[in-house]
Amino acid sequence: MKNVLLIGAGTMGRTHAEAYSAMKDVSLAGIVDSDAAAAGKAAERFGTRSFGSYEEAMMELDTVDVVDICLPTYLHREYVLKAADDGKHIICEKPLAGSLKDAREMIDYCKDKKIRLFVGHVVRFFPEYVQARQVMEQKGLGDIAMVRASRTSGFPRAWQNWYADTSKSGGLLLDLSIHDFDYLRWCFGEVERVFAKAYVPESSEGGGYALTTLTFRSGVIAHVEGSWSHQKFTTSFEIAGTDGIIDFNSASDNPILSFRKAPDQPQEGAAVPESPLLKTPYYRELAHFLSCMETGEEPIVTAEDAYQALAISLAAIESSRSGTPVAIA
Repeated sequence: MKNVLLIGAGTMGRTHAEAYSAMKDVSLAGIVDSDAAAAGKAAERFGTRSFGSYEEAMMELDTVDVVDICLPTYLHREYVLKAADDGKHIICEKPLAGSLKDAREMIDYCKDKKIRLFVGHVVRFFPEYVQARQVMEQKGLGDIAMVRASRTSGFPRAWQNWYADTSKSGGLLLDLSIHDFDYLRWCFGEVERVFAKAYVPESSEGGGYALTTLTFRSGVIAHVEGSWSHQKFTTSFEIAGTDGIIDFNSASDNPILSFRKAPDQPQEGAAVPESPLLKTPYYRELAHFLSCMETGEEPIVTAEDAYQALAISLAAIESSRSGTPVAIA
C-alpha cells in the first residue's frame, strides 16, 4: 500500500486525487492546501483528511510514502526540498521549476538524498501521442521533415491569479507550450535552436499567443503554437514524413487521420478514431510513477527530461523577448 500526501487542492490536485482514488493498493493519506475550504471540500469528496500546511500533515499522519506536489510553479522548489528532507519520494507537476538553477538544485538534492523525483509531463501518456511516436519509430512515415503542434485554451483562472504573473508562472511558453516541447524532444531528440514570437497582454485578465520554431539536431523542424486566447481547450499535431502524414486534432469528429503513400496508387485517407479511455492519461502517468518506485525502473519521463523541456521553454521566452534565435548548448 502506497500512502500519498497531496499538496494542492486546485484543478490539478483534484485531477490527481481522482486518479489515486481509482487505484488499488494506493491510499490518499491527506490533502494539503492553505485554503481551508478548498482542502476540506476536496478531502470530503475523496474520503480523506485535510490539512492547512505540509508540516501539520507530516506531524499528524502516521505514514506517508509519496508527496505529490500540485502547486503553482514558483512553489515547487520549496516543497520538493521539504519532502526530500523528510525522505519521501516525490511527484511534482510540470514545469519542474521556473529557472534552470532551481531545477538543477532540486534534481541534485533528491539524488543526494536517494529520493525518486518524478515530473508530470502527462502528454507522454496520451494514447494518440504515444501511437504517433510508435509509428515514427517503426518508420511508418519514412524520414520526418516537418511537424506542427498546437495547444490552445482559455486563460486559466487560479488561486490569486498567479498565471497572470509571469514571474510566477513563466507565461504560456513555460506553462502550456512546454507540453509540446517535451513531447517533440521525446520524439526527435535534442533541440539545437529556438525562435519564438509571442504576444503577452499587459492586462491581468490574461490571454496571449506564442509561435515557436524548434530546429532539432536531427534536422527536423517543428512549429509549436500556444494560446491562452481561445474559448475551449484543443490540441493538434501534424507530422509529415517522406512516406506519409499523421494529422491529429482533438476538436475533430474523427480526431486522427493518417495518410500513407502507395507507389502505384493515389493517396487514400483512413480515419482512426480513438475510443474513450477507461483509465485517464493522468491515471496512467501516476500509476507508472508509483510502479517505478516499487521496481526501481527508470520512468518514461525523467527529471532530466523535465530539465531539458524547461531549457527549451526558457530559450523560447528569451527569443520572444530579444527577437532573435537562441541556441541551446
